[in-house]
Amino acid sequence: MTDRRLLFFGDSLVAGVGDPSGRGWVGRVVAASFGFGLPLTAYNLGVRRETSEQVAARWRNEALPRLLPEADARIVVSFGANDTTIEHGRLRVAPECSCAALDGILHGAAALGLTPLVIGPAPVDDAQQNERILALSASFSEVCSNADVRFIGVVEQLLVAEIWMTQVMAGDGAHPPQRGITRSPTSSWLRAGRTGYAPTRNEARDSPSSSCR
Repeated sequence: MTDRRLLFFGDSLVAGVGDPSGRGWVGRVVAASFGFGLPLTAYNLGVRRETSEQVAARWRNEALPRLLPEADARIVVSFGANDTTIEHGRLRVAPECSCAALDGILHGAAALGLTPLVIGPAPVDDAQQNERILALSASFSEVCSNADVRFIGVVEQLLVAEIWMTQVMAGDGAHPPQRGITRSPTSSWLRAGRTGYAPTRNEARDSPSSSCR
């Protein structure tokens, strides 16, 4: 049997914060993969409040112990909303720095022979921040396109998904409980079908363009 390994890096949504079942969207993706006949070992390496730069600083050291030469290992990266948060009067991470962090991860993954998949940031209960998230998601799409890496944008879908926004507003403003999670990146992954495990092309959504230069 193929030794499939999927490493998930990101923030609190990757970690599954807010889901009383403890599965989050990552757990649902793993269950769906087994349902597709693709058993795998998953490593959830999401950390609450982390930005793109913080994930970029740690991902390689955390990935290496989980890789074997004979294993079919991939990585999934999802972050960005924390970058767009304003703290002490300024953005936690400037958009160009967020893009540089993502680009560094993608090139680092390629150097290790890993196929990456990038899932864009999700909306929160703050209209102004959501505008920044939309712009950053578009920029991430551009970074992925340039690197020939698959990108799944979710912010546009989730902004119009009543269950997601209602659950986010009912919670802490960023983390929906179980019913909201069902409309998270899980649904995009499932629509990708079996190719969700082997992303090789860009899947950019139609959204405002943004430069990361």
